[in-house]
Amino acid sequence: MSKPDRRNAGFTLVELLIVVIILGILAAVVIPQFNTAAAESREAALASNLATIRQAVELYKVQHLDTFPDAQIITKLTTQTDADGSSGTKYGPYLRNTFPNNPIDAASAVATAGTMPSAPTGAGGWVYSTGNGEFRANVTGTGPSGVDYFDL
Repeated sequence: MSKPDRRNAGFTLVELLIVVIILGILAAVVIPQFNTAAAESREAALASNLATIRQAVELYKVQHLDTFPDAQIITKLTTQTDADGSSGTKYGPYLRNTFPNNPIDAASAVATAGTMPSAPTGAGGWVYSTGNGEFRANVTGTGPSGVDYFDL
């Protein structure tokens, strides 16, 4: 019997272990970066949605005799209204399609209050002050930028 030819032999156990260790190190470096990127994109989407809704509220105020939308903010911003805020065809809709979800908790509900609470109520979604038109994310937590979601 002759010895097997080294060129036809497979990888040794040591070579396979080295490859597995290198892949493990690469995974340990890359996976946390994906998690951070996902959190950063949710925070950016939240900031974008807030800016869009706040602009819609301001435009509504300008076109409706200097009054903010009432507790029915979703309906007021997504349908057409007259100058007094009733259903009509003169102004709006201020948001195309549907009212945006909060990308942090995927909720679209809007809690309304006469004045803005000092902290999130824990209900999720959004919170809106009918008194001064202030609009915020109604979720707890801090984004990757270090800013509380409620304070964006």
